[in-house]
Amino acid sequence: MRAGPTAPTLEVTATMTDRTAEWDRIRDAHLRSRELRPASTARGVHHLALLCSDVEQTIRFYQDVLGFPLIELFENRDYEGSTHFFFDIGHGNLLAFFDFPGLGLEPYREVLGGFHHLAISVSPEQFDAAKERLGAAGVDVVGPEHVEESIYFMDPDGTRLELLRAPLHEMEGRLLGA
Repeated sequence: MRAGPTAPTLEVTATMTDRTAEWDRIRDAHLRSRELRPASTARGVHHLALLCSDVEQTIRFYQDVLGFPLIELFENRDYEGSTHFFFDIGHGNLLAFFDFPGLGLEPYREVLGGFHHLAISVSPEQFDAAKERLGAAGVDVVGPEHVEESIYFMDPDGTRLELLRAPLHEMEGRLLGA
């Protein structure tokens, strides 16, 4: 199985300026300490819905290569003939897909307001196993290099994915929101 386009290079081509003062200002204006931060009004992400060109190819990739069990498949209620299907990505989180036959959708493009990548936490053992399965399937993988805890790759339709060895709510060795 060969997945989508070449893996992302994560290169920055624009000239970057030091934004430290801007980030400090934003933190001061909007980031509340844990003690002052209200509880979220949400219960969690029910599912993230992505688009695919081929239902079975997508199932083989997400279930067989990444190890996310397919848990449901039915007709999309909003588009006759479209499939809506779900994968379990742990802790009650679901990843869903639609196919939209006959719509002539264009390949994935990164645009403002659009989707950049999906980062999924896996155990160190699952991380290593997934990296092996991706390689065996011929999927181009970037990392771990600059970020030792992550690998980046594309699914068959070009959706950028990241697998992290880091536990949920942790990034670069620190607890987020602490």
